[in-house]
Amino acid sequence: MTPDRMIEANTPVLVGCGDVTDLTTPATAARSPLDLIAQAGRKALDDAGAPGIGGVIDAVAMLRMFADAAPRFSTSFGRSTNPPKSVARRLGLNPARCIYTWNGGNMPQYLVNMFAEQIAAGELRGALIAGGEALRTQHGATRSDVRADWSEDPGGEPEEIGDPRRGWSDYEERHLMRAAIAMYPLIENAIRGARGRDVDTHLKEMGRLFARFAAVARDNPLATRREGYTAEQLSAITPENRWIGFPYPRLMNANAYIDQAAALVMTSVGVARELGVPESKWVFLHGCADGHDHWFLSERAVLAGSAAIRKGARLALDMAGRTIADMDFIDLYSCFPSAVEIACQETGLAEDDPRGLTVTGGLPFFGGPGNSYVVHSISEMMRRVRSKPGSFGLVTANGNYVTKHSFGVYSTTPTPGPWRRQDPAVLQRELDALPKAPLTEVASGPATIETYAIMYGKTEPDFGIVIGRLDATGERFLANTPRDVALLKDLQAREGLGRPGHVRHEDGRNIFTPA
Repeated sequence: MTPDRMIEANTPVLVGCGDVTDLTTPATAARSPLDLIAQAGRKALDDAGAPGIGGVIDAVAMLRMFADAAPRFSTSFGRSTNPPKSVARRLGLNPARCIYTWNGGNMPQYLVNMFAEQIAAGELRGALIAGGEALRTQHGATRSDVRADWSEDPGGEPEEIGDPRRGWSDYEERHLMRAAIAMYPLIENAIRGARGRDVDTHLKEMGRLFARFAAVARDNPLATRREGYTAEQLSAITPENRWIGFPYPRLMNANAYIDQAAALVMTSVGVARELGVPESKWVFLHGCADGHDHWFLSERAVLAGSAAIRKGARLALDMAGRTIADMDFIDLYSCFPSAVEIACQETGLAEDDPRGLTVTGGLPFFGGPGNSYVVHSISEMMRRVRSKPGSFGLVTANGNYVTKHSFGVYSTTPTPGPWRRQDPAVLQRELDALPKAPLTEVASGPATIETYAIMYGKTEPDFGIVIGRLDATGERFLANTPRDVALLKDLQAREGLGRPGHVRHEDGRNIFTPA
Protein backbone atom coordinates (compact mmCIF):
# COMPACT_ATOMS: atom_id res chain seq x y z
CA MET A 1 0.00 0.00 0.00
CA THR A 2 1.05 3.59 -0.63
CA PRO A 3 2.47 5.12 2.56
CA ASP A 4 -0.61 6.35 4.40
CA ARG A 5 0.69 9.91 4.84
CA MET A 6 0.58 10.34 1.02
CA ILE A 7 -3.15 9.59 0.85
CA GLU A 8 -5.55 12.52 1.00
CA ALA A 9 -6.98 12.75 4.54
CA ASN A 10 -10.58 13.02 3.28
CA THR A 11 -10.31 9.90 1.14
CA PRO A 12 -13.24 7.61 2.03
CA VAL A 13 -12.34 4.13 3.21
CA LEU A 14 -14.25 1.08 4.43
CA VAL A 15 -12.66 -0.25 7.61
CA GLY A 16 -15.08 -2.78 9.12
CA CYS A 17 -17.43 -5.53 8.05
CA GLY A 18 -19.47 -8.14 9.88
CA ASP A 19 -22.01 -10.83 9.02
CA VAL A 20 -24.40 -13.07 10.94
CA THR A 21 -26.28 -16.08 9.59
CA ASP A 22 -28.42 -17.68 12.28
CA LEU A 23 -29.66 -21.17 11.46
CA THR A 24 -29.87 -22.46 15.01
CA THR A 25 -31.71 -20.08 17.36
CA PRO A 26 -35.18 -21.61 17.70
CA ALA A 27 -37.88 -19.62 15.94
CA THR A 28 -39.92 -19.94 19.12
CA ALA A 29 -37.33 -17.76 20.88
CA ALA A 30 -38.70 -14.94 18.69
CA ARG A 31 -35.37 -13.17 18.46
CA SER A 32 -35.91 -9.62 17.24
CA PRO A 33 -34.46 -8.73 13.83
CA LEU A 34 -33.02 -5.60 15.44
CA ASP A 35 -31.01 -7.77 17.85
CA LEU A 36 -29.69 -9.73 14.87
CA ILE A 37 -28.75 -6.57 12.98
CA ALA A 38 -27.05 -5.10 16.05
CA GLN A 39 -25.00 -8.30 16.37
CA ALA A 40 -23.71 -7.77 12.84
CA GLY A 41 -23.05 -4.11 13.64
CA ARG A 42 -20.94 -5.07 16.65
CA LYS A 43 -18.92 -7.47 14.48
CA ALA A 44 -18.27 -4.70 11.95
CA LEU A 45 -17.18 -2.22 14.62
CA ASP A 46 -14.89 -4.81 16.18
CA ASP A 47 -13.48 -5.74 12.76
CA ALA A 48 -12.13 -2.20 12.35
CA GLY A 49 -9.62 -2.98 15.09
CA ALA A 50 -9.86 0.45 16.75
CA PRO A 51 -11.74 0.80 20.07
CA GLY A 52 -12.68 4.42 19.37
CA ILE A 53 -14.44 3.78 16.07
CA GLY A 54 -17.92 4.01 17.59
CA GLY A 55 -17.27 7.57 18.69
CA VAL A 56 -16.90 8.87 15.13
CA ILE A 57 -20.09 7.32 13.74
CA ASP A 58 -22.15 10.34 12.68
CA ALA A 59 -24.69 8.33 10.71
CA VAL A 60 -26.33 4.94 11.19
CA ALA A 61 -28.12 3.81 8.03
CA MET A 62 -30.35 0.77 8.01
CA LEU A 63 -31.90 -1.01 5.04
CA ARG A 64 -35.68 -1.11 5.14
CA MET A 65 -36.95 -4.45 6.40
CA PHE A 66 -39.49 -6.39 4.35
CA ALA A 67 -41.99 -6.25 7.25
CA ASP A 68 -42.07 -2.46 6.73
CA ALA A 69 -42.07 -2.68 2.96
CA ALA A 70 -44.48 -5.35 1.70
CA PRO A 71 -47.86 -6.47 3.06
CA ARG A 72 -47.07 -10.15 2.48
CA PHE A 73 -44.19 -9.90 4.98
CA SER A 74 -45.99 -7.83 7.61
CA THR A 75 -45.93 -9.03 11.21
CA SER A 76 -48.21 -8.77 14.22
CA PHE A 77 -45.18 -8.61 16.52
CA GLY A 78 -44.86 -4.83 16.26
CA ARG A 79 -42.00 -2.66 15.05
CA SER A 80 -39.64 0.11 16.05
CA THR A 81 -40.70 3.66 15.28
CA ASN A 82 -37.07 4.40 14.41
CA PRO A 83 -35.23 1.18 13.47
CA PRO A 84 -31.75 2.67 12.88
CA LYS A 85 -31.91 4.46 16.23
CA SER A 86 -32.91 1.20 17.92
CA VAL A 87 -29.83 -0.46 16.41
CA ALA A 88 -27.61 2.49 17.36
CA ARG A 89 -28.81 2.26 20.98
CA ARG A 90 -27.94 -1.42 21.14
CA LEU A 91 -24.44 -0.56 19.96
CA GLY A 92 -23.93 2.40 22.28
CA LEU A 93 -23.77 4.84 19.37
CA ASN A 94 -25.10 8.39 19.34
CA PRO A 95 -25.28 9.36 15.66
CA ALA A 96 -26.55 12.74 14.49
CA ARG A 97 -28.32 11.01 11.60
CA CYS A 98 -30.48 7.89 11.71
CA ILE A 99 -31.33 6.81 8.18
CA TYR A 100 -33.90 4.25 7.07
CA THR A 101 -33.82 3.55 3.35
CA TRP A 102 -36.68 3.09 0.97
CA ASN A 103 -36.93 -0.25 -0.82
CA GLY A 104 -34.34 -1.62 -3.19
CA GLY A 105 -31.61 -4.22 -3.36
CA ASN A 106 -29.46 -1.46 -4.85
CA MET A 107 -29.57 0.57 -1.63
CA PRO A 108 -26.55 -0.91 0.23
CA GLN A 109 -24.18 0.08 -2.59
CA TYR A 110 -26.08 3.34 -3.05
CA LEU A 111 -25.37 4.17 0.61
CA VAL A 112 -21.67 3.35 0.25
CA ASN A 113 -21.50 5.65 -2.80
CA MET A 114 -23.39 8.43 -1.03
CA PHE A 115 -21.38 8.24 2.19
CA ALA A 116 -18.11 8.14 0.24
CA GLU A 117 -19.07 11.44 -1.38
CA GLN A 118 -20.05 13.00 1.96
CA ILE A 119 -16.86 11.79 3.68
CA ALA A 120 -14.74 13.15 0.83
CA ALA A 121 -16.53 16.50 1.17
CA GLY A 122 -15.77 16.61 4.91
CA GLU A 123 -19.48 16.37 5.80
CA LEU A 124 -19.24 13.09 7.69
CA ARG A 125 -16.63 11.47 9.93
CA GLY A 126 -17.97 7.94 9.97
CA ALA A 127 -20.99 5.83 9.06
CA LEU A 128 -22.40 2.44 9.92
CA ILE A 129 -24.49 0.70 7.25
CA ALA A 130 -26.51 -2.25 8.53
CA GLY A 131 -29.41 -4.42 7.50
CA GLY A 132 -30.94 -7.81 7.87
CA GLU A 133 -34.04 -9.95 8.09
CA ALA A 134 -35.37 -12.48 10.58
CA LEU A 135 -38.11 -13.90 8.38
CA ARG A 136 -37.22 -17.48 9.38
CA THR A 137 -37.95 -16.53 12.97
CA GLN A 138 -40.95 -14.36 12.12
CA HIS A 139 -42.56 -17.09 10.00
CA GLY A 140 -41.75 -19.88 12.43
CA ALA A 141 -42.89 -17.98 15.50
CA THR A 142 -46.14 -17.02 13.82
CA ARG A 143 -46.84 -20.61 12.81
CA SER A 144 -46.10 -21.75 16.36
CA ASP A 145 -48.49 -19.12 17.75
CA VAL A 146 -45.70 -17.50 19.75
CA ARG A 147 -46.59 -14.14 21.29
CA ALA A 148 -43.70 -11.76 20.71
CA ASP A 149 -43.38 -8.00 21.13
CA TRP A 150 -40.89 -6.27 18.87
CA SER A 151 -42.39 -2.82 19.50
CA GLU A 152 -39.93 -0.05 20.36
CA ASP A 153 -40.04 3.73 20.50
CA PRO A 154 -36.48 5.01 20.81
CA GLY A 155 -37.61 8.53 19.94
CA GLY A 156 -37.44 10.68 16.84
CA GLU A 157 -38.14 9.77 13.27
CA PRO A 158 -35.59 8.35 10.84
CA GLU A 159 -34.39 10.22 7.80
CA GLU A 160 -35.63 8.34 4.72
CA ILE A 161 -33.30 8.00 1.73
CA GLY A 162 -33.87 6.45 -1.67
CA ASP A 163 -36.80 6.46 -4.08
CA PRO A 164 -40.19 5.95 -2.40
CA ARG A 165 -42.01 5.03 -5.62
CA ARG A 166 -43.36 1.51 -5.83
CA GLY A 167 -41.90 -0.64 -8.60
CA TRP A 168 -45.06 -1.33 -10.59
CA SER A 169 -47.71 0.78 -12.32
CA ASP A 170 -51.46 0.70 -11.77
CA TYR A 171 -51.76 -0.93 -15.19
CA GLU A 172 -49.30 -3.64 -14.20
CA GLU A 173 -51.03 -4.18 -10.86
CA ARG A 174 -54.40 -4.73 -12.55
CA HIS A 175 -52.76 -7.61 -14.41
CA LEU A 176 -51.13 -9.11 -11.28
CA MET A 177 -47.66 -7.82 -12.17
CA ARG A 178 -46.23 -6.58 -8.89
CA ALA A 179 -44.27 -9.34 -7.15
CA ALA A 180 -40.70 -10.24 -8.08
CA ILE A 181 -41.76 -13.88 -8.53
CA ALA A 182 -44.02 -12.72 -11.39
CA MET A 183 -41.90 -9.97 -12.95
CA TYR A 184 -38.62 -11.84 -13.30
CA PRO A 185 -40.19 -14.82 -15.14
CA LEU A 186 -41.49 -12.34 -17.73
CA ILE A 187 -37.95 -11.01 -18.14
CA GLU A 188 -36.54 -14.55 -18.30
CA ASN A 189 -38.78 -15.67 -21.13
CA ALA A 190 -37.86 -12.49 -23.02
CA ILE A 191 -34.20 -13.45 -22.62
CA ARG A 192 -34.95 -16.97 -23.84
CA GLY A 193 -36.62 -15.53 -26.92
CA ALA A 194 -33.70 -13.20 -27.61
CA ARG A 195 -31.34 -16.20 -27.41
CA GLY A 196 -33.51 -18.39 -29.63
CA ARG A 197 -33.79 -21.26 -27.16
CA ASP A 198 -36.60 -23.68 -26.49
CA VAL A 199 -37.91 -24.13 -22.95
CA ASP A 200 -35.98 -27.29 -22.09
CA THR A 201 -32.65 -26.03 -23.44
CA HIS A 202 -32.98 -22.75 -21.56
CA LEU A 203 -34.01 -24.43 -18.32
CA LYS A 204 -30.87 -26.57 -18.45
CA GLU A 205 -28.72 -23.50 -19.16
CA MET A 206 -30.21 -21.74 -16.15
CA GLY A 207 -29.40 -24.83 -14.09
CA ARG A 208 -25.79 -24.74 -15.25
CA LEU A 209 -25.54 -21.03 -14.44
CA PHE A 210 -26.90 -21.35 -10.92
CA ALA A 211 -25.01 -24.57 -10.15
CA ARG A 212 -21.87 -22.39 -10.16
CA PHE A 213 -23.47 -20.15 -7.52
CA ALA A 214 -24.56 -23.16 -5.46
CA ALA A 215 -20.97 -24.45 -5.51
CA VAL A 216 -19.72 -21.20 -3.95
CA ALA A 217 -22.43 -21.36 -1.27
CA ARG A 218 -21.47 -24.95 -0.49
CA ASP A 219 -18.06 -23.71 0.68
CA ASN A 220 -19.32 -20.59 2.46
CA PRO A 221 -20.05 -21.17 6.17
CA LEU A 222 -22.37 -18.15 6.16
CA ALA A 223 -24.61 -19.56 3.41
CA THR A 224 -28.09 -20.87 4.21
CA ARG A 225 -28.23 -23.56 1.49
CA ARG A 226 -24.95 -25.47 1.37
CA GLU A 227 -26.12 -28.56 -0.49
CA GLY A 228 -24.10 -27.66 -3.60
CA TYR A 229 -26.95 -28.38 -5.99
CA THR A 230 -26.00 -29.68 -9.42
CA ALA A 231 -27.32 -28.26 -12.67
CA GLU A 232 -29.50 -31.33 -13.04
CA GLN A 233 -30.99 -30.89 -9.57
CA LEU A 234 -31.72 -27.22 -10.17
CA SER A 235 -33.49 -27.82 -13.49
CA ALA A 236 -35.46 -30.92 -12.41
CA ILE A 237 -39.07 -30.27 -11.39
CA THR A 238 -39.73 -32.20 -8.17
CA PRO A 239 -41.93 -31.71 -5.08
CA GLU A 240 -38.95 -29.99 -3.41
CA ASN A 241 -38.23 -27.91 -6.52
CA ARG A 242 -41.72 -27.16 -7.78
CA TRP A 243 -42.68 -24.41 -10.18
CA ILE A 244 -43.14 -20.98 -8.57
CA GLY A 245 -43.49 -18.75 -11.62
CA PHE A 246 -42.68 -20.51 -14.90
CA PRO A 247 -39.91 -20.68 -16.10
CA TYR A 248 -38.47 -20.70 -12.55
CA PRO A 249 -38.61 -23.63 -10.15
CA ARG A 250 -38.23 -22.94 -6.43
CA LEU A 251 -34.42 -23.17 -6.23
CA MET A 252 -34.00 -20.45 -8.85
CA ASN A 253 -35.76 -17.90 -6.61
CA ALA A 254 -34.09 -15.77 -3.93
CA ASN A 255 -34.32 -17.41 -0.51
CA ALA A 256 -35.97 -14.78 1.70
CA TYR A 257 -37.06 -16.82 4.72
CA ILE A 258 -33.74 -16.70 6.52
CA ASP A 259 -32.19 -14.94 9.52
CA GLN A 260 -29.23 -12.94 8.23
CA ALA A 261 -27.69 -9.55 8.93
CA ALA A 262 -24.57 -7.66 7.90
CA ALA A 263 -22.93 -4.31 8.54
CA LEU A 264 -20.18 -2.06 7.18
CA VAL A 265 -18.16 0.76 8.75
CA MET A 266 -16.89 3.69 6.69
CA THR A 267 -14.72 6.64 7.61
CA SER A 268 -11.95 8.80 6.14
CA VAL A 269 -8.27 7.99 5.92
CA GLY A 270 -7.57 10.88 8.29
CA VAL A 271 -9.91 9.54 10.96
CA ALA A 272 -8.65 5.99 10.43
CA ARG A 273 -5.12 7.25 11.07
CA GLU A 274 -6.16 9.08 14.25
CA LEU A 275 -7.96 6.04 15.62
CA GLY A 276 -5.17 3.62 14.69
CA VAL A 277 -7.25 1.46 12.35
CA PRO A 278 -4.70 -0.99 10.90
CA GLU A 279 -3.96 -0.37 7.22
CA SER A 280 -4.63 -4.05 6.60
CA LYS A 281 -8.31 -3.24 7.23
CA TRP A 282 -8.57 -0.40 4.72
CA VAL A 283 -10.62 -0.98 1.56
CA PHE A 284 -11.10 1.83 -0.94
CA LEU A 285 -14.01 2.57 -3.26
CA HIS A 286 -12.30 3.19 -6.60
CA GLY A 287 -15.37 3.53 -8.79
CA CYS A 288 -19.11 3.84 -8.35
CA ALA A 289 -22.32 4.65 -10.19
CA ASP A 290 -26.07 4.76 -9.63
CA GLY A 291 -28.88 4.86 -12.16
CA HIS A 292 -32.21 3.33 -13.09
CA ASP A 293 -33.82 2.05 -16.25
CA HIS A 294 -37.32 3.18 -17.20
CA TRP A 295 -39.20 2.69 -13.96
CA PHE A 296 -41.92 0.29 -15.10
CA LEU A 297 -41.04 -2.96 -16.84
CA SER A 298 -43.88 -2.53 -19.34
CA GLU A 299 -42.35 0.76 -20.56
CA ARG A 300 -38.97 -0.66 -21.53
CA ALA A 301 -38.32 -1.03 -25.24
CA VAL A 302 -35.97 -3.93 -24.51
CA LEU A 303 -37.17 -6.41 -21.89
CA ALA A 304 -34.08 -8.63 -22.14
CA GLY A 305 -31.46 -5.99 -21.39
CA SER A 306 -30.53 -3.02 -19.20
CA ALA A 307 -29.01 0.21 -20.42
CA ALA A 308 -28.51 1.23 -16.79
CA ILE A 309 -26.31 -1.80 -16.12
CA ARG A 310 -24.36 -1.28 -19.34
CA LYS A 311 -23.74 2.42 -18.80
CA GLY A 312 -23.47 2.30 -15.00
CA ALA A 313 -20.93 -0.52 -14.89
CA ARG A 314 -18.84 1.21 -17.55
CA LEU A 315 -18.95 4.49 -15.59
CA ALA A 316 -17.84 2.79 -12.35
CA LEU A 317 -15.02 0.93 -14.08
CA ASP A 318 -13.90 4.07 -15.93
CA MET A 319 -13.85 6.01 -12.66
CA ALA A 320 -11.60 3.27 -11.25
CA GLY A 321 -9.40 3.34 -14.35
CA ARG A 322 -10.00 -0.39 -14.79
CA THR A 323 -11.83 -2.77 -17.11
CA ILE A 324 -13.94 -5.81 -16.35
CA ALA A 325 -10.88 -7.92 -17.21
CA ASP A 326 -9.00 -6.30 -14.30
CA MET A 327 -11.48 -7.53 -11.71
CA ASP A 328 -10.15 -10.36 -9.57
CA PHE A 329 -13.48 -10.85 -7.80
CA ILE A 330 -17.04 -10.29 -8.96
CA ASP A 331 -20.41 -10.37 -7.24
CA LEU A 332 -23.40 -9.94 -9.54
CA TYR A 333 -26.82 -9.44 -8.02
CA SER A 334 -28.52 -12.79 -8.39
CA CYS A 335 -32.12 -12.82 -7.17
CA PHE A 336 -33.11 -14.82 -10.29
CA PRO A 337 -31.15 -16.13 -13.30
CA SER A 338 -32.39 -13.26 -15.49
CA ALA A 339 -30.65 -10.67 -13.28
CA VAL A 340 -27.33 -12.48 -13.75
CA GLU A 341 -27.82 -13.14 -17.46
CA ILE A 342 -28.54 -9.48 -18.17
CA ALA A 343 -25.62 -8.31 -16.00
CA CYS A 344 -23.25 -10.63 -17.88
CA GLN A 345 -24.61 -9.52 -21.23
CA GLU A 346 -24.28 -5.81 -20.43
CA THR A 347 -20.83 -5.98 -18.81
CA GLY A 348 -19.28 -8.40 -21.34
CA LEU A 349 -18.85 -11.23 -18.84
CA ALA A 350 -19.15 -14.86 -19.90
CA GLU A 351 -21.65 -16.77 -17.77
CA ASP A 352 -18.95 -19.38 -17.15
CA ASP A 353 -16.20 -16.85 -16.41
CA PRO A 354 -13.50 -18.76 -14.50
CA ARG A 355 -13.33 -16.03 -11.86
CA GLY A 356 -16.91 -16.83 -10.89
CA LEU A 357 -19.83 -14.42 -10.71
CA THR A 358 -20.40 -14.44 -6.95
CA VAL A 359 -18.29 -14.26 -3.80
CA THR A 360 -21.12 -15.34 -1.49
CA GLY A 361 -23.15 -17.95 -3.39
CA GLY A 362 -25.95 -15.60 -4.41
CA LEU A 363 -29.45 -14.90 -3.14
CA PRO A 364 -30.99 -18.37 -3.72
CA PHE A 365 -28.15 -20.24 -1.96
CA PHE A 366 -26.26 -17.82 0.28
CA GLY A 367 -29.51 -16.15 1.27
CA GLY A 368 -31.63 -13.21 0.20
CA PRO A 369 -32.20 -11.02 3.27
CA GLY A 370 -34.57 -8.57 1.61
CA ASN A 371 -33.01 -5.22 0.70
CA SER A 372 -29.82 -6.12 2.60
CA TYR A 373 -28.14 -8.82 0.49
CA VAL A 374 -25.56 -6.46 -0.98
CA VAL A 375 -24.34 -5.52 2.52
CA HIS A 376 -23.22 -9.16 2.67
CA SER A 377 -21.66 -9.10 -0.80
CA ILE A 378 -19.69 -5.92 0.00
CA SER A 379 -18.63 -7.42 3.35
CA GLU A 380 -17.37 -10.56 1.65
CA MET A 381 -15.73 -8.47 -1.09
CA MET A 382 -13.84 -6.59 1.60
CA ARG A 383 -12.50 -9.88 2.97
CA ARG A 384 -11.55 -11.06 -0.52
CA VAL A 385 -9.54 -7.98 -1.51
CA ARG A 386 -7.93 -7.81 1.94
CA SER A 387 -6.78 -11.39 1.45
CA LYS A 388 -5.10 -10.43 -1.84
CA PRO A 389 -3.66 -6.92 -1.45
CA GLY A 390 -3.77 -4.94 -4.68
CA SER A 391 -6.63 -6.96 -6.13
CA PHE A 392 -9.86 -5.43 -7.40
CA GLY A 393 -13.48 -6.50 -7.02
CA LEU A 394 -16.77 -5.43 -8.63
CA VAL A 395 -20.11 -5.47 -6.82
CA THR A 396 -23.39 -4.88 -8.67
CA ALA A 397 -26.68 -4.17 -6.91
CA ASN A 398 -30.21 -4.34 -8.30
CA GLY A 399 -33.51 -3.01 -6.98
CA ASN A 400 -37.07 -3.76 -8.05
CA TYR A 401 -37.24 -5.58 -11.41
CA VAL A 402 -33.84 -4.97 -13.08
CA THR A 403 -34.80 -1.34 -12.44
CA LYS A 404 -32.48 0.43 -9.97
CA HIS A 405 -28.75 -0.23 -10.16
CA SER A 406 -25.67 0.65 -8.13
CA PHE A 407 -22.06 -0.35 -8.68
CA GLY A 408 -18.87 -0.39 -6.64
CA VAL A 409 -15.24 -1.19 -7.47
CA TYR A 410 -13.15 -2.10 -4.41
CA SER A 411 -9.46 -2.54 -3.66
CA THR A 412 -6.90 -2.21 -0.86
CA THR A 413 -4.91 -0.02 -3.27
CA PRO A 414 -5.51 3.62 -2.29
CA THR A 415 -7.39 5.88 -4.66
CA PRO A 416 -5.11 8.55 -6.19
CA GLY A 417 -5.64 12.22 -5.37
CA PRO A 418 -8.89 13.75 -4.13
CA TRP A 419 -11.86 11.35 -4.28
CA ARG A 420 -14.48 12.59 -6.75
CA ARG A 421 -17.39 11.01 -8.60
CA GLN A 422 -19.52 12.20 -11.48
CA ASP A 423 -22.88 13.68 -10.50
CA PRO A 424 -25.32 10.73 -10.79
CA ALA A 425 -27.82 13.05 -12.48
CA VAL A 426 -25.63 13.05 -15.60
CA LEU A 427 -26.05 9.31 -16.14
CA GLN A 428 -29.73 9.44 -15.20
CA ARG A 429 -30.44 12.06 -17.86
CA GLU A 430 -28.94 9.72 -20.48
CA LEU A 431 -31.08 6.84 -19.26
CA ASP A 432 -34.27 8.90 -19.08
CA ALA A 433 -33.78 10.02 -22.69
CA LEU A 434 -33.91 6.45 -24.05
CA PRO A 435 -37.08 5.54 -26.00
CA LYS A 436 -39.99 3.71 -24.43
CA ALA A 437 -42.17 1.00 -25.91
CA PRO A 438 -45.54 2.12 -27.35
CA LEU A 439 -48.07 0.98 -24.75
CA THR A 440 -51.84 0.81 -24.83
CA GLU A 441 -54.03 0.06 -21.81
CA VAL A 442 -57.13 -1.00 -23.74
CA ALA A 443 -56.31 -3.81 -26.16
CA SER A 444 -58.58 -5.65 -28.56
CA GLY A 445 -58.07 -7.83 -31.60
CA PRO A 446 -55.53 -10.25 -33.04
CA ALA A 447 -52.27 -10.18 -31.10
CA THR A 448 -48.98 -12.01 -30.44
CA ILE A 449 -47.17 -12.92 -27.22
CA GLU A 450 -43.95 -10.94 -26.66
CA THR A 451 -43.22 -12.65 -23.34
CA TYR A 452 -45.22 -14.45 -20.68
CA ALA A 453 -45.19 -16.10 -17.25
CA ILE A 454 -47.32 -18.79 -15.66
CA MET A 455 -47.87 -18.43 -11.95
CA TYR A 456 -48.40 -21.55 -9.84
CA GLY A 457 -50.31 -22.46 -6.73
CA LYS A 458 -49.03 -25.36 -4.65
CA THR A 459 -49.33 -27.95 -7.43
CA GLU A 460 -51.19 -26.52 -10.44
CA PRO A 461 -50.85 -23.42 -12.61
CA ASP A 462 -53.07 -20.62 -11.31
CA PHE A 463 -52.94 -17.77 -13.82
CA GLY A 464 -50.94 -16.45 -16.76
CA ILE A 465 -49.44 -13.04 -17.46
CA VAL A 466 -48.82 -11.89 -21.02
CA ILE A 467 -46.92 -8.95 -22.44
CA GLY A 468 -48.11 -8.87 -26.04
CA ARG A 469 -48.19 -6.84 -29.23
CA LEU A 470 -51.26 -5.92 -31.22
CA ASP A 471 -50.97 -7.22 -34.78
CA ALA A 472 -52.61 -4.13 -36.28
CA THR A 473 -50.51 -1.41 -34.63
CA GLY A 474 -47.51 -3.10 -33.00
CA GLU A 475 -48.47 -1.51 -29.70
CA ARG A 476 -47.57 -3.37 -26.52
CA PHE A 477 -50.28 -4.39 -24.06
CA LEU A 478 -50.52 -6.27 -20.77
CA ALA A 479 -52.98 -9.08 -20.23
CA ASN A 480 -53.91 -12.12 -18.22
CA THR A 481 -54.95 -15.42 -19.72
CA PRO A 482 -58.25 -17.06 -18.80
CA ARG A 483 -57.90 -18.98 -15.52
CA ASP A 484 -58.06 -22.38 -17.18
CA VAL A 485 -55.60 -25.06 -16.00
CA ALA A 486 -55.66 -26.94 -19.32
CA LEU A 487 -54.98 -23.73 -21.26
CA LEU A 488 -52.10 -22.79 -18.93
CA LYS A 489 -50.55 -26.25 -19.20
CA ASP A 490 -50.81 -26.07 -22.98
CA LEU A 491 -49.14 -22.63 -22.97
CA GLN A 492 -46.28 -24.14 -21.01
CA ALA A 493 -46.05 -27.38 -23.02
CA ARG A 494 -46.04 -25.67 -26.42
CA GLU A 495 -43.94 -22.61 -27.26
CA GLY A 496 -45.56 -19.43 -26.04
CA LEU A 497 -43.19 -16.81 -27.42
CA GLY A 498 -44.52 -15.38 -30.66
CA ARG A 499 -47.71 -17.38 -30.27
CA PRO A 500 -50.76 -15.77 -31.87
CA GLY A 501 -54.08 -15.26 -30.17
CA HIS A 502 -56.81 -12.76 -29.47
CA VAL A 503 -57.01 -10.09 -26.77
CA ARG A 504 -60.18 -8.49 -25.42
CA HIS A 505 -60.79 -5.86 -22.76
CA GLU A 506 -63.28 -6.46 -19.98
CA ASP A 507 -63.80 -5.15 -16.46
CA GLY A 508 -60.68 -2.98 -16.59
CA ARG A 509 -58.33 -5.79 -17.68
CA ASN A 510 -57.11 -7.28 -20.92
CA ILE A 511 -57.65 -11.01 -21.43
CA PHE A 512 -55.47 -12.82 -23.96
CA THR A 513 -56.49 -16.22 -25.27
CA PRO A 514 -53.70 -18.00 -27.15
CA ALA A 515 -54.46 -19.93 -30.32
